[in-house]
Amino acid sequence: MATNVKVVGTDLKQVTIKVNPGTYLTDVLEQACEKLRVPSNKYLLKYKQKQLDLSQTWRTSGLVPGAKLELVVRSNTPTAINVALQLPSPESSLFPPSGRVTEKLPSDFTIWQLLRQFESGKSSQGKNLNITGRGVAQTANGAAAGSGQLYYETPVLTIENRTLSTFADFQKTLSQLGYNSGGVLIRLSFRKTDQTLVDAMGEISQFFKTEEEIQRTEEPAAEPAAVDETSASAEAPSSMNASSDTQDANPDRPEIDTSAADREDVTAQAPSTDLMDIDNPVTSDHRPVTIFSAPTSNTPAAALQADSDEAFAPRIEHAQAHQRLLKTAGENKRLPSDKELEEKATTEAARVAAVKSIKIKVRFPDNFSAEWPFGPDDTGAMLYAEIRKIMANDIAPFKLALPPGKTVIKDDGSPSNRLISGYRLSTNTLVNFIWDEKVSTEVRKQPFLKGSAAGQAQKVVIPDVPEVEAEDEAGPSTGTLASAPKPRTEGDGSGFKKPKWLKGFGKK
Repeated sequence: MATNVKVVGTDLKQVTIKVNPGTYLTDVLEQACEKLRVPSNKYLLKYKQKQLDLSQTWRTSGLVPGAKLELVVRSNTPTAINVALQLPSPESSLFPPSGRVTEKLPSDFTIWQLLRQFESGKSSQGKNLNITGRGVAQTANGAAAGSGQLYYETPVLTIENRTLSTFADFQKTLSQLGYNSGGVLIRLSFRKTDQTLVDAMGEISQFFKTEEEIQRTEEPAAEPAAVDETSASAEAPSSMNASSDTQDANPDRPEIDTSAADREDVTAQAPSTDLMDIDNPVTSDHRPVTIFSAPTSNTPAAALQADSDEAFAPRIEHAQAHQRLLKTAGENKRLPSDKELEEKATTEAARVAAVKSIKIKVRFPDNFSAEWPFGPDDTGAMLYAEIRKIMANDIAPFKLALPPGKTVIKDDGSPSNRLISGYRLSTNTLVNFIWDEKVSTEVRKQPFLKGSAAGQAQKVVIPDVPEVEAEDEAGPSTGTLASAPKPRTEGDGSGFKKPKWLKGFGKK
């Protein structure tokens, strides 16, 4: 039985979609986006703050008639989906026992890219699979007929109760079909068409772009940079050749004794060659750096310190402080006014502005660490630049995170990315070095610091903590009990005070 459903867009506009029990939620999304004039590949559907599985039909989705769905923006990051392709015979015999190939693919892959991936990817195990370019000869009663022209055999994909067989269907992504997580089983079969293989290949080239064509379009964008580098390197030899040609063209020009000039050039170039051989960790602006070596023991120094069990026993002062905290947390508090918020912001800005210099210590993956001083005008890009100057592999991507790791310092030189004012750093801070996910394992296993920087590393000096004698724990408690006032009593001294109306009954 047909019913209606309402879809609310991001601009709060509502559209009504007519659905049947067999209508897929992807069709509901496409119709709603078409009416709202927004692209369907950038949105999802939610019902009561819960994301819907777009691969289901209206009957299996569990939605009530007249439900109000919300249109939300889809995340730009694709998710991984386990895709299983069930092959027909005789291809299924190449992959015993189930006759299917599986691979994990991103949700933004089109169906055509999916088929091409199964043809040439790792899942095919080097076996010859032809899915998208099959051609069969025309036959009649089992015998060859016609001129021997090959006709295109199109793949037919069955996903649950849905069939995809046209080039327009193959342009849809897994996400557009409703598969954004989990897995999906696709059954493959082939159907002979009346279109020749040559005509079909021409139509395929119009519908789809191969990966090689995509790379060709990206290569010209990178060519200008390479041309600039080659032109710059070619200018030096050309200038040298030009100078030699001018010398050959003027043989009558008096010769100049260049022995003294050569000696001066050699003496002037000697220091520069020495500086090039040595990796100097000092930066160009002479920012001082202190490098600390990795600890020699696997046990933290704090764990090696012997403390008595009495130092961890709670005292009465701790219990009183806990009671005060509970009492304060249970009291009703009003929200601060606009004036109080402005005063708080002004106080915070003044506190940050009063900070003139801080030291930032960066802990590297090999437990080496380095410390630099930074001022109010220094940005996150300067911190990244200082680290790259002492890295052995300075082109490897990385990021810097403040403890506990949620806040990441950006490699940006804008004023909004200043270390002190942008990240509210007011004291000496420890920053963790984290490799980017793209960095290979081989690079991570290599020495992190340059040889010259590692040679300047010094050991971390742990200060001696003076021992403090433990105070008598019974002192405060007994003093508190002794100073407690005694209750006023009358009569028998039991602590019970007789009311005035009861005193008159005892008199005769």
